[in-house]
Amino acid sequence: MAIIDSQVHAYAANTPARPWANTPNWPDHVTGDEMVQAMDRVGVDGAILISAFSMYQFDASYAVLVQQAHPGRFGLIKPVDPTDPAVGDIVADWKQTPGAVGVRIMMTHGTPRPPDYPGHGIIAAAAARHGLPVNLQCWGILEDAAAIIDGNPNTRFVIDHLGLKQPYTPPPPDAPFADLPRALDLARRANVAIKISGACTLSKQPYPYPDIWDPITRIVDAWGVDRCLWGTDWTRTSALLTYEQGVEPFRQTDRFSASDRAMLMGGACAKAYDWSPSNG
Repeated sequence: MAIIDSQVHAYAANTPARPWANTPNWPDHVTGDEMVQAMDRVGVDGAILISAFSMYQFDASYAVLVQQAHPGRFGLIKPVDPTDPAVGDIVADWKQTPGAVGVRIMMTHGTPRPPDYPGHGIIAAAAARHGLPVNLQCWGILEDAAAIIDGNPNTRFVIDHLGLKQPYTPPPPDAPFADLPRALDLARRANVAIKISGACTLSKQPYPYPDIWDPITRIVDAWGVDRCLWGTDWTRTSALLTYEQGVEPFRQTDRFSASDRAMLMGGACAKAYDWSPSNG
């Protein structure tokens, strides 16, 4: 089974031709070619490329260029703006983009909006019509995510990053898994999967991060391994670990059987997004 990273970011250097909206503490550039090289070094077959909101906001044009250069390696997810009156049409147009596999609501960025904000429902309905899952960046506000999910039972959702707030720089939070009960409760909803992405950044111990496995095992037990999508969240994690260090702990752990590891590190992602890497 192919190894698929459920969340990576690629972006060009900050130039007048392609300016950044913000300057996070990430490398100066991780181009599509560089992302493929990093994946090749550790044997990752494909990845879900999330257009980098920090740099490009709702403009996914760079991610589209990366997919065009490496069409068999990346599925694409675009952040969409719930405040845009045309967001339903934007979702429909995105569905026609080669490689598009989903859209994303950035619930923790910008002005807070209640779960019943009309734009959320428009996005969810349009995504359901066009067969696209909606990714929710909702760490720290899982109760709001639950309300959106419950209000849109015909839409498929994916929770980003375990739904747990993750650091951009060391150290990890004092209680990194404090919201774990809320993440476990979400598993009761049949129309949602969860990304076990960026999990290594929550460790209080050095590589290979042995203290993450008890809470991750609880997630897998509650959700079922076929709804758990491993991912690195490279390059958001770049100040805390290397790409290899986000991959190898999951490949080497003895907490999962070979078949469960294959599902966690690829099969569940292929199922959630109806996408698999290819040589084409």
